[in-house]
Amino acid sequence: MRSSSREGIVGAFNDLETAVNRVLDLSCDVLTTPECLVMLDRCEKVRRRLPVAEYPLINKLAEQADATELGGKLSFALAQRLHITRSEASRRIGEAADLGPRRALTGEPLPPLLTATAEAQRAGRIGGAHVRVIRSFVHQLPSWVDPATREQAEADLAVLGGQHRPDELGTFATKMADCINPDGNFTDTDRARRRGITIGKQGADGMSAITGYLTPEARATFDAVVAKLAAPGMCNPVDPAPCVSGTPSRSAIESDTRSLGQRNHDALAAALRALLCSGELGQHNGLPASIIMSITVAELEAGAGQALTGGGSMLPMTDVIRLASHAHHYLRIFAKGRELGLYHAKRIASPGQRIVLYAKDRGCSFPNCEVPGYLTEVHHVTDFAECHQADIDDLTLACGPHHKLVTSGGWKTRKLNDGTTEWIPPAHLDHGQPRTNKSFHPEKLMGALVQGDGDP
Repeated sequence: MRSSSREGIVGAFNDLETAVNRVLDLSCDVLTTPECLVMLDRCEKVRRRLPVAEYPLINKLAEQADATELGGKLSFALAQRLHITRSEASRRIGEAADLGPRRALTGEPLPPLLTATAEAQRAGRIGGAHVRVIRSFVHQLPSWVDPATREQAEADLAVLGGQHRPDELGTFATKMADCINPDGNFTDTDRARRRGITIGKQGADGMSAITGYLTPEARATFDAVVAKLAAPGMCNPVDPAPCVSGTPSRSAIESDTRSLGQRNHDALAAALRALLCSGELGQHNGLPASIIMSITVAELEAGAGQALTGGGSMLPMTDVIRLASHAHHYLRIFAKGRELGLYHAKRIASPGQRIVLYAKDRGCSFPNCEVPGYLTEVHHVTDFAECHQADIDDLTLACGPHHKLVTSGGWKTRKLNDGTTEWIPPAHLDHGQPRTNKSFHPEKLMGALVQGDGDP
């Protein structure tokens, strides 16, 4: 790939945008059915090739730009700037690393890691869905597979991708994996690489999907726990006094109508609740590890609504009342919309202040950041060295990476009149983006501001 000047790069992108604008202004009324299909085929090839233009840009950012300069991790910076999801940004970064140009430590150019796949995509023979199949196949190959076999398998799949749909390619990839590794002799390294559990976002009904892979040790531990706690009659939430230890009564066993999946769920919930109540987890961010939820007095009195936890999840009122029956309660006191009595002359925020911030900010206050309160730090909007006081009205929550932006990245924060925190970026990162975070306050986006004593 030849070297390009700044003027050449900008000019080429200008030409690309101009060409797209010309195509968008066209009317296709004069085309026949066969001609429409031909144009769609050409559009598909261009669509498949376009990500290749992004790979050098992404890899350049990954190579030379640190988190401070970007305003956060690369995945977050791309998601913010391009208005895409974090998962989509991570996918693009991963594809750029596998399919984009590389350089050796000495500076000479190197071919992409997945050479055949990169070539097929560059020619428009395969698209993004094909690429995801091939990358998944290559990354899940056991570590003992030699490089020559890996390269040949990847090249074969790249050829097949140009001839078949992605779902068909997935079938071929599965069969090829079985041929390469018929015994499934994955090493500890392979298993460690694949381990992980992902909790999906809550749906409209409050339920969360869970996906992932357990290591053999984690699976064995899970089996041992659910063998006891998921047995018929154990940990049944419909029982007035669920049996969580010992042996359930015969009536509890016979009246248990739950499916195995439901019993497994209830067993896991009981095990986690027991661990949380044991006190053995110690403290997290200065508070005992516990469920922290916030709700207004009006909602409690009405018996309707939902509470927000420090983890960013919502709890229905029935769960709130049940959990609150044996909880410690904190009351926020307001005067003209401002907190009273939560300030002191120490730099570290008090436990009471952090609890109030869980309810007030709900999570990191950086624009569009979705890190929940449990995983944040307390940030002094006015540096403590200047005010010598930790005033609740001058504190906010910030995740670790965004907290560093203020201390070393050139960002500034200030409180607005409504109590929200504004994040002011350095000039080179300012592109008119939002400066406050409404991710945890969707009611503000809809104009339904909650004020005064009812502030949640």
